[in-house]
Amino acid sequence: MTHNRPLGTVLTAMVTPMHDDGSLDIDGAIKVAEFLLAHGSDGLVISGTTGEAPTTHAPEKVELTTALVEAVGDRATIVAGAGSNDTAHAVMMAQQAQECGADGVLALTPYYSKPSDVGVLAHFEAIASATSLPVMLYDIPGRTAKPISDGVLDAIAERDNVVAVKDATGDVAQAKARIERTGLAWYSGDDPLTLEFLRAGAVGVVSVASHAVGESISRMIAAHDAGDAETAEAEYEAHSAAIDVIMGGGLGAVTAKAAMQALGATTSRHMRLPHVTFDDAEYAHFVAQLRDAGVPVNP
Repeated sequence: MTHNRPLGTVLTAMVTPMHDDGSLDIDGAIKVAEFLLAHGSDGLVISGTTGEAPTTHAPEKVELTTALVEAVGDRATIVAGAGSNDTAHAVMMAQQAQECGADGVLALTPYYSKPSDVGVLAHFEAIASATSLPVMLYDIPGRTAKPISDGVLDAIAERDNVVAVKDATGDVAQAKARIERTGLAWYSGDDPLTLEFLRAGAVGVVSVASHAVGESISRMIAAHDAGDAETAEAEYEAHSAAIDVIMGGGLGAVTAKAAMQALGATTSRHMRLPHVTFDDAEYAHFVAQLRDAGVPVNP
């Protein structure tokens, strides 16, 4: 990976496949990873929101990271989630990610607790100090109820191993100012806004929709890089309907896993509660929507 793109260009926020009994499906995870790499992704973010991180446990995360690093780590970046509202737990996850051979960690603003900015900064500093891996900050106030402030961002950006931000704030103008001020590598964390973020200076995306339309997203970014605005816009229009299907209901973890089944990358769409697995009727309706959006799902 280049300095400009320290963790890749199209990183898929990957689902965590499970057997129908709810146990982790490591072989299935490797199959999904291979599918994603063959369809536009050059990086994987694992054990994040889409990967059902709140309901997978530390030994499972270690097993998953180890397996994926061994299977695809020489062909893609592996960024492991270190998201928790317990700083000690987040530190442990970052350390385990490094021990497993991951290429980076995703550090989430502490959720639910709504700490002060001093507390958020201390949380990020603890994670960055616990590992020599590159750290990507994750700003998603819609889930954490706590945005990363300018003061926190500017302070933590001084750390050598804090290299990137996954931005799911929806605020493109703010991102442009922050990119110019901090020099951090910016990644869209909001599929419908990726092209807008690129125009503001972002270098890539951490995507959920790339489970189904990764190749088009990759072509869009390549066109943008080449200064071909017309092709970039055309590629966005080509996959925007699929983004609506996957992300429109706010259940990206559920729909992304169902998309992997529809595309033949998994055999089960099982989710752990509180996410509820699509029943057969819901799945059939979802697959029909994907097909109408131009995704080449299985019959």
